[in-house]
Amino acid sequence: MAKRKVVVYIATSVDGFIAQEGDKLDFLSLVEKEGEDYGYNQFIDTVSTVIVGRRTYNWVIQHVPVFPHSSKETFVITSEKRESEGNIQFYNQSPVILVKQLLQNNGGTIFVDGGANVIHQLLDENLIDELILSVIPILVGKGTRLFQDRQQLNVLQLKSEKHFDKGLVQLHYVVKK
Repeated sequence: MAKRKVVVYIATSVDGFIAQEGDKLDFLSLVEKEGEDYGYNQFIDTVSTVIVGRRTYNWVIQHVPVFPHSSKETFVITSEKRESEGNIQFYNQSPVILVKQLLQNNGGTIFVDGGANVIHQLLDENLIDELILSVIPILVGKGTRLFQDRQQLNVLQLKSEKHFDKGLVQLHYVVKK
């Protein structure tokens, strides 16, 4: 079996924000188009494990009737003590420890679905293999930055880019190790 990959698949504004102030994601609607999923379904078919931060998880469950990854092994990174809910486990340790453990097991892609702090910690430990960034054609100005101030350089190699008619540009990078 092939080595598992850790992949961030996320939308960001041109100026690098994944959410507006107040965790609002209204700007994502700029690129909504009926029948267009920007490659998400093809990507999610490769995923066996999802890692998501508590704030991202809370936002999703407040805005959709069913958590979209509930059929996959899911870890919500949180400091709260909570019982598992089906395939959803609430994980109280570092995402770095979790990913190192997951990489020891067979399985499909490990999808990091945010938040920014989780991504930051994994990048600092060089645990992210690929970044798929869907860049929305807007300057948000304030909010949650995708990439926090960093001490370590991560060199990226462009694997592909796709342009869509609503203005979204999807950049797929491999993190050079």
